[in-house]
Amino acid sequence: QVQLVESGGGLVQPGGSLSVSCAASGSIFSVNVMGWYRQAPGKQRELVATITSDGSTNYVDSVKGRFTISRDNAKNTVYLQMNSLKPEDTAVYYCNAHIRSGRYGRWFEYWGQGTQVTVSS
Repeated sequence: QVQLVESGGGLVQPGGSLSVSCAASGSIFSVNVMGWYRQAPGKQRELVATITSDGSTNYVDSVKGRFTISRDNAKNTVYLQMNSLKPEDTAVYYCNAHIRSGRYGRWFEYWGQGTQVTVSS
């Protein structure tokens, strides 16, 4: 069994910074792409950023230059540093990872439970 456990998030004023992290644990042989998604009230879940195992990153246009995704492969952990936060960044942020539990196993997609990020004065 594999679990993704998120931490961080909270309330921050516009222009402020916040970070979230997500650690994968359990029966893990290897982790491929890890990422962050978010879902605001009344909206569909959207991709925020992804990072491959070799460190290649991808961001949605609305967060480029403000958010930074990183990972620690030894800890199976992905981070999202959010700077210059705007009210429109308010959402539940979900961690995502593609993981296989054995050398020849299939890749499965896993999700964290979500953590609330609120940007408000």
